[in-house]
Parts: sequence; structure tokens; C-alpha cells
Amino acid sequence: MSETGDLLDLDITGVAHGGVFVARHEGRVVFVPDAIPGERVRVRLTDTAKKSFWRGETLEVLEASPHRQLHVWRQADVDVPPEQRPGGADFGHIALEHQRALKLEVLRDALHRFGGVSEPVATMSGVTSVLADGSEEADGESVDGTAWRTRVSLHVDADGNVGQYAARSHRVVPLEDLPLATSAVESAALALHGGEPGRIDLVQPADGRVRILARPERKTDAAPRRGRGARASSAKPRKAPAPEVVLERVGDRDFRVDAGGFWQVHRLAAHTLTTTVSAALRALPRDAPAVDPDAWHLDLYGGVGLFAATLGELGGSSTRVTSVESDARATEHAGENLADWVGARAETGRVDRWLARLAAEASAPERERLSRGVVLLDPPRSGAGRDVVDHLTALAPSTIVYVACDPVALARDIATFRAGGYEVASVDGLDLFPNSHHVEAVAVLTRA
Repeated sequence: MSETGDLLDLDITGVAHGGVFVARHEGRVVFVPDAIPGERVRVRLTDTAKKSFWRGETLEVLEASPHRQLHVWRQADVDVPPEQRPGGADFGHIALEHQRALKLEVLRDALHRFGGVSEPVATMSGVTSVLADGSEEADGESVDGTAWRTRVSLHVDADGNVGQYAARSHRVVPLEDLPLATSAVESAALALHGGEPGRIDLVQPADGRVRILARPERKTDAAPRRGRGARASSAKPRKAPAPEVVLERVGDRDFRVDAGGFWQVHRLAAHTLTTTVSAALRALPRDAPAVDPDAWHLDLYGGVGLFAATLGELGGSSTRVTSVESDARATEHAGENLADWVGARAETGRVDRWLARLAAEASAPERERLSRGVVLLDPPRSGAGRDVVDHLTALAPSTIVYVACDPVALARDIATFRAGGYEVASVDGLDLFPNSHHVEAVAVLTRA
């Protein structure tokens, strides 16, 4: 019986969700990183506690795939000891086009197994740098999928080391380079030395200047002793300074967002997503416009209003669109970013609770307008969940556009939508995170 620490020579037979690959040993599945289907690798077992599967780490490639390349992040290559390989680029040893083929396989498998979608509706592509007028961005995607991150989170350990965590650990690996980041973010990251334990975020908005945001670990002060000689503190808590507001640009439109707020990390991702959403809605086979200006449209988990603006641009200046976001600062910015549309509103609230209130209070005319509308949702990695999906199917909008960053969560929610009377029209897989296992998808569902 094998144990943790044992070495095995294994044949890699497939790819699994989460950036790992599949091998088998004596009938048991072994999940292995840093490999490629078709390879034979030497693996050290790291977890043998479960009966159904084990986990291991690749130490050596015995028979290499023709799709293997020198890792784009030299520190993370397979000849580096596993504990010294930084995480975040777990597909960087695979040629870019084959990465996308593997991501499409994962996406289609999830849609089939968890969503019940048997037809291969999903496609996969990289980011687009083509503007609405047909011209090309001057600076498109790099050939090897590097130099795209405009936002990076680094970690500082108790010894002052600054870097990324080693894969599947909380051990900080000091940086020698940072090839997935833009050159400006990489330079700023390599100049960092020491600091309080915690996190450091680097952000490069549209103006090109990198902001460095220190996020030290919170320290819990001991409670003051009570009794003789004890005094109540008269010091007032310091008010945190207002966060810096930066501008991000998508096409010819600016979006206000806090420097530390959410924005897509790939420098071309926001443009790619809005272009994909617009094209998918226009491609639906219907006589009505892609976005009916007289209907009521929703942008759920709306952030600073990126997709609400996309719907507004498709519907025109009078389009009625409501953005719902739980973060009050993001909602404030969304209100400003959507000022061009007289029918746009930005509301703060948890999406599930907001929808429950809408279901209880919507008038008959409002329900009718919703039934002709588009609901776009961009939930967190865990997905929207049954409550949100059930509320939406009860409201019965004409079209659902689901922007997802996790294939399995997307597929599970699609299964719930299908049970509520919707069918999948298209799924566009987007490689917004080259050289990592992550994949974005834009799914369009229509009422059956």
C-alpha cells in the first residue's frame, strides 16, 4: 500500500477541473499538477488519506508531450523543487493553443456532467483586441500569453519575504521575475522589499501608473486590564482615508473604480467580455432588437456598471437597466458610470434578497417589462446558487446572460435554469487568464 512520500511513475490520461491532471494507480485516481495528458511522469504522493483519490506532485517528466514547453515562468518549471515553484501559472508549461484546447475540454465536460448539456455548444478563444469600429488595438495579446496582469496580489511573510505562495500552500516564494504581469507591474513588484506580514496589491489602471496598496495582517490588541490604575482610553478611532478613485477605459468609455476595488485583471478582459456579450445578444435569432429599450433589464453582481453600460449601449439612451451590487462603494461608482442613461439605476443590496423583494413587490406592468428584458449576472466563483436562479426563472426574463469564472458552478446553475424552462443558446469560453487553468465563459440562455 502506497503512502505519502512514495514515488510512482504514472501515465497522465486526462485533465481535471482545478489545474490538475489525471493518472491512475491500481484503480485509484491520482491528481497531479505540472503534467500534460499523454505524458509519463515521476510523482511523489502528497495526500493518500482518501480512498477515492490521491494527490501527488510531479518531480520529473519521463516521456514528454509534444505540447510541453519551457515554462513561461522559469521559477515554476518542473526542474525546480515543488516547494519552490510559485503558484498562479499552472498551465505555463503547455503551449498556448493546447492550453485552450484543454480548457475547452474542462468546460464542455462540466456542462455535460453537471449541466446536462449534451451538445458541444461551447467554443474557446483568446482575448480580442478588435474595437467596435473594426480597428485593432495597438497592443494586443502577447504571443506566449504573458505580460497581461494589471492587478497582482503578493504576500509578505514573517521574515519580510515578498512573493507568491508556492502552489497549494501558504509558503511565500520570493520573486525573481513576474512574467504574467505587465512590465510596469513587474518592475514595481521586484522593487518591493520587506514590510509587515500580510498582502501587497499592485494595481495599474488605464493611466499606466502602478499603485501599491499594502494590506497588513490585522493585529488584535489585548484588552486593557481593569481595576486599580486602569484608565478608559479617550483616543478616538482613526477614520480610514478615502480610497483613491482611478479610471479604467473600455472602448471610448471611462469607468470610475476604487484602486483596490474589483476590475478584471487582464488588460484586455473588460473589452473582450463586453464585445462577447454584445455579439452573443445580437446573434440571437429574433426579430426584436438585441436589447429592447422599452423592457426592463437587470445587471446582477453589477460592480461598477460595466455590463449595465453594455446593455445600455445596445438599447440606447433611454434603456431601463438596474445594476445590483452588494458593495456600496462600487454602487456609488456605478451610478456615476451609468449617468448617460436616463433609465439606469444602481442599487446596493445582496442579489438574493433584492430579487426576493422584487418578486414580492413588482407590479404587473413591471413584470411584463422584465419578461421582455435581459438579465445579465456575473456572480462570484461559487456561482449564483439555487435561490437566485429560482427567483430569476420565476420572473421569466426573455434572455439570461451568465458570465462565469468557474465551469462547474456555471454548469450547476445552468442545470437549475434548464429545470426552470430555459435552454442554452451559446457558451463562449474566453482565455482571460493565459498560462493558468482559469477560464471565463459567457453563457446565453433563452426561455424555451
